[in-house]
Amino acid sequence: MTNLFVLQVGSIAAGGRYDNLIGMFGTKQVPAVGVSLGIERVFTMMEQLQKDRNQTARPTETQVLLSILGDKRKLCLAAELVSELWNARLKAEYVVSTRFSKHIDRARESRIPWMVLVGDKEMEKGIVKIKNIETTIEEEVPRTMFVEELRQRLNP
Repeated sequence: MTNLFVLQVGSIAAGGRYDNLIGMFGTKQVPAVGVSLGIERVFTMMEQLQKDRNQTARPTETQVLLSILGDKRKLCLAAELVSELWNARLKAEYVVSTRFSKHIDRARESRIPWMVLVGDKEMEKGIVKIKNIETTIEEEVPRTMFVEELRQRLNP
């Protein structure tokens, strides 16, 4: 059996000719047409469809948040690591900050499923920490293997 939902939102698009409108504000008559799209109504329908399917929309498509613990001097490291993720076709972004709580908040608010944590200790050991945001489980992974490890976890 198929479940159908019905949501009354009214029209979502309208348009028409406005030949005399330009002439009202200018010196000559110009033929014109116009159209408008009620994007909020479209979003309302999409949100309702997701609710009916018990789905929640993620605010971002990002799969991995690269968390660099430190100051702006570590931007080169962030660029290097995030480039590796992008080259592997993983959707990633990075945060560089001394406050770890900002990193966790960003991942949770955006519902990003995985974090890669890199601080001074991890750099010294040649590792990164991979953290599952939902389960809060962290694992140490060799720096050279972190991209492949994330690919396996994101595409089981």
